[in-house]
Amino acid sequence: MQLKREKIVADSIQLLPDHIANQIAAGEVIQRPASAVKELLENAVDAGATEIRLIINDAGKALIQVVDNGKGMTEADARLCFERHATSKIRQIDDLFHISTMGFRGEALASVAAVSQVELRTRRPDDEMGTYIEIENSMVVRQEPCATAPGTSIVMKNLFFNVPARRNFLKSNAAEMRHIIDEFIRVSMAFPHLFFSLSHNGQQVFHLDKGSIKQRIVQLLGNPYAAKLVSVQEQTDYLNIQGFVGKPDTAKKTRGDQYFFVNNRFIRSAYLNHAVMQAYHDLIPGDSFPMYVLFIDLNPEQIDVNVHPTKQEIKFEDEKIVYAFVQAAVKHALAQFSITPTLEFDIDAGIQQLDAVSKPFTDEQQSAASNSTLFHTFSKQHQAHFIEKGSGGAGTGFVARADIDKGSELAGLKNWRDFFQPGQNSDSSLTARIDTESTGAFDWDPPRKKWQLLDHGDLLQVQGQFIITPTHQGYLLLHQQYAHERILYERYTAALVGRPMAMQRSLFPATLDVNPADSSLLTDLIPDMALLGYLIEPFGQHCFVIQGTPADIIAGNEKAAIEHLLDQYKHFSSDVKFSRREKLIRSLAAQHAIKPGTLLTQKEMRQLATDLLNCTQPNITVTGNPTFIEFNLDYLNRLFGG
Repeated sequence: MQLKREKIVADSIQLLPDHIANQIAAGEVIQRPASAVKELLENAVDAGATEIRLIINDAGKALIQVVDNGKGMTEADARLCFERHATSKIRQIDDLFHISTMGFRGEALASVAAVSQVELRTRRPDDEMGTYIEIENSMVVRQEPCATAPGTSIVMKNLFFNVPARRNFLKSNAAEMRHIIDEFIRVSMAFPHLFFSLSHNGQQVFHLDKGSIKQRIVQLLGNPYAAKLVSVQEQTDYLNIQGFVGKPDTAKKTRGDQYFFVNNRFIRSAYLNHAVMQAYHDLIPGDSFPMYVLFIDLNPEQIDVNVHPTKQEIKFEDEKIVYAFVQAAVKHALAQFSITPTLEFDIDAGIQQLDAVSKPFTDEQQSAASNSTLFHTFSKQHQAHFIEKGSGGAGTGFVARADIDKGSELAGLKNWRDFFQPGQNSDSSLTARIDTESTGAFDWDPPRKKWQLLDHGDLLQVQGQFIITPTHQGYLLLHQQYAHERILYERYTAALVGRPMAMQRSLFPATLDVNPADSSLLTDLIPDMALLGYLIEPFGQHCFVIQGTPADIIAGNEKAAIEHLLDQYKHFSSDVKFSRREKLIRSLAAQHAIKPGTLLTQKEMRQLATDLLNCTQPNITVTGNPTFIEFNLDYLNRLFGG
């Protein structure tokens, strides 16, 4: 009976139709317009083109066109190139380990044809006529001979027209255009000997003439880098490294201007980025990131580029040796150009008269020195810990740190102000007691009047960073920067929901030149920034006029304020949980908050404390840092044994 029932049940596994399978596969390669741009530009490079033009309409949603003067294709190749896994680069499995081209898997054009309406015109230089092919939904609609220039022109129209759900996930035009510019920069930077251009909605964004790597970097990332690049050149038997790194003063709060290329292919590698960061150790702040454009050339057999659909992540056969070479190359470059600190010694003429210098080192002295205990501890491996205490010479001058500190934890406390100085005489156990026993910083249940400020008495600023504010129950220790960030955040939030901030017009408006990527970002932010007191107007290509700023911006600092704002905004852009407006107000709050070291008057300190306690949530910043810690009388008495 059971067997009979199994025969009635229909089979449930079926083969997908080709057009559905192609659309699913296309999702791995073509995620947004920028993905198609990357694939088409790389194909043009592989075709041997010397001039490549990218034309974009509506941020790639309406049109993406790439025109090159490469070798073109025959009629048969022009039709076959849109089939899945059709490639001219791979003949046998061993070819995967000798890849020297950008594309090789035969998925790009098939994916493009699956999610857009495609028109292809191509001709080889020796052919009299070219080939025109029109494809829609992976099906060839039209094919005929045509007159066209040597090379290939491929047009993508109406991206994701047949996958509306995926089209709905695309961001705004400004956001998608930024991604397109990023991909264009990565490809064009890898091939400075080729001409590239980019036009958007009829306006030229980039016109990149052939030149050197340094010229291409300046063309793409901006003129400020022209005098702030340090050349990196290292050649070894295993790999070659060349490129440029920025001087320490070019470091930013974001990772934007960081590019690794392996065999001219842009890659992402947190491991190699760490190598560069280590080379900059002690040269830049810990929360800053250096600029670099580094090209690594090594045998294709030593890497595997076939580990990710976009080929931006690769595997090294021995990544540790690559790490070491990158770190050493950058360190050497910085030292060679006198970027890293060096020690200089002036030789005292009296040293030349010492016996150790002027007299020969006799055989007896050599024998005595080589037989000494100190000599053996430094000349043999794993012997350093056998140095004897008080063994004479330099050794007698060393005293263990533990012997000094034992039983004298408060010996270095000069006065009560030192207690609040960060990094000195800090007791972790005391800090823990403050966090657990003092109520306030994270406890929002008590009534607000608990933190009511005293009308009399002066406030005290400590180390230009903290403010001691007396209250009826004790005192509050405010972090002035975090407190101001909370105040500004709530002020900006209110401005975006119907209470625009006051703006002051500039008597002499400043002009701001930015790179194309930042230009697209700033254009997207202008409407929201107007509500926050910034009046910014486009003024030509990648140029803006600052007509007005918030009232608290000091005249003359407008350009720096907006440049830092863009840098801060990009710092948040990697976190997908933030909306555009949330990123903007967080960036502005961090940018305009009082920085450590700023001295405040009594009036300013009292106003800051009052504004903080009037916030809806005064105890923490939006990032979770405490704005103040409360020290109540009961806790203070317990500290002194009361």
